[in-house]
Amino acid sequence: MNFGYTTQTALVTGASRGIGRATARGLALQGVRTAIVARRRALLEDLSAEIVAAGGMRPEIIEADLYPHDAAARLAAEAVERLGRVDIIVHSAGGSRPLAVESSREAWDEAMLLNFFRIRELTHELLAPMRERQWGRIVTLTGTSEPRAVNAAFSAKAAVHAWSKGLSREVARDNVTLNCIQPGRIRSEQIGKRYPTLADELAFAKDEIPMGRFGDPEELANLAIFLASPLASYITGTVIPVDGGMYRFAF
Repeated sequence: MNFGYTTQTALVTGASRGIGRATARGLALQGVRTAIVARRRALLEDLSAEIVAAGGMRPEIIEADLYPHDAAARLAAEAVERLGRVDIIVHSAGGSRPLAVESSREAWDEAMLLNFFRIRELTHELLAPMRERQWGRIVTLTGTSEPRAVNAAFSAKAAVHAWSKGLSREVARDNVTLNCIQPGRIRSEQIGKRYPTLADELAFAKDEIPMGRFGDPEELANLAIFLASPLASYITGTVIPVDGGMYRFAF
C-alpha cells in the first residue's frame, strides 16, 4: 500500500527490536528517510543491512542512551544534523516496570523518566520546527489501561495519554498530530521473557485474547506507519489498542 509519503523524515526510538524495529523498517521501505535509535548498535547495524537488502534507503544509525539528563536535547540535535529536519517521531523506547507496593522513589523516578519524561522532552525539542513547517506526526507506543497490579510503566503511559491528548489540541491547527497506540500481547524480547514457549502464549491467549493468539510486531507497525503518514491527517488525540480484542471496554 502507498501511504502517501514523499520527502518526509522520521526518528524512531527503541528501533533495535520488536515494534520499533518493524516500524522503522516499514517507514524506510515507504521511502521515508529514517534515523534509528537504540543503545545496542550491533542490532541497529543489522536492521540497516536488512532495510538496504529489501530495497530501502539506508537509515541513519544513532546509538543513544535516554537516561542522561541531557539525552533528549542531544538526540534531537543529532537527528536534525543527520536528517536535516524531523517530520515524524515514533516513540518506541520504554519498558515494563512491575513494582512492589513498597518500592522506592528511585524505582518510580526511573520508570517515569524513561516512559514519560524523555518522551515529552524529545517531542518538545522537535515540536517548534514542525509547527513552523505546518506538518508533523508524533506516534507513541504506550500500554494498557487495565493494569492487573502495580506497574510504574502503566502510570507513566497514562501520563503520556493525558499529555498527548492535551498537546494534540494545541497543535492541531498547525497540522501536527499526536496519537498513541496501546500494544496488547505483541511478540517482542520483553514478551518472550514472560511467555517463553508457544504453549505459554496459547494458554494466555485462550483465556484473554478473542483472536486466540499473540500479535506480530508488523501488525502493530502497520498502524504506526499509517498514523505517521499524510493519509492520517485528520486523526489526532487518539489512543488505539492493537491487541486482538483483549481490551474489554466498549469505550
